[in-house]
Amino acid sequence: MNRNIGSKLLAEAFGTFCLVFAGTAAIVVHGDGAVAHIGVALVFGLVVFAMISALGDISGAHINPAVTLGFYLARRIPGTMVAPYVLSQCSGAILASACVWLLFPDAQGFGAIQPAGPLHRSWILEVIITAMLMFVILGVSAGSRDKGIIAGLAIGGTVALGALFAGPVSGAAMNPARSLGPAVVSGDLSVMWLYVTAPVLGAALAVLLCRCAREEGCCQPENLEVSR
Repeated sequence: MNRNIGSKLLAEAFGTFCLVFAGTAAIVVHGDGAVAHIGVALVFGLVVFAMISALGDISGAHINPAVTLGFYLARRIPGTMVAPYVLSQCSGAILASACVWLLFPDAQGFGAIQPAGPLHRSWILEVIITAMLMFVILGVSAGSRDKGIIAGLAIGGTVALGALFAGPVSGAAMNPARSLGPAVVSGDLSVMWLYVTAPVLGAALAVLLCRCAREEGCCQPENLEVSR
């Protein structure tokens, strides 16, 4: 494997591992309650900020299959990178949840999320908050990669914001890998369809909105970055 491509995939796996491990471990440790909810939202936002700062110049720090698909639809990464990125992200997420299981074998669900109330409400919320997240990412990122305090704060802040107001309803996943890890380890895949389809649709809608709202050419082939 090309070393440059290998570095990107390792960065995506490690970044997603850190995201899922820190976020779901926070859920397991803090349990329920208003203070815990705020704390968990901040953990997810802060770890996203940290991973963008550390890994943005390597792989783009997508750490989210929906984001990778969004970048592909925006023509900022080649199609050949989508499957390797997604597999790396999912592998990192599952490994992270396995570590949570090893550390907290008696935990309920290992940080898995379940919709509260009607499924359609959670599905719509996930579409909306993922679209918000992807639109912010497209606005602050340069090509397929980004690294910097402003981008990290904007994206991490959006993740935390979504978790704060949508977390009690849908879990505010915005990320199929974040949902997949705990679901696989806990053995409950019953609502994975929701946490795959909604973020993917949300990311696609964000690309469409970006093309309408931003300058012409923001999502054109000439902006495609294959490898650097």
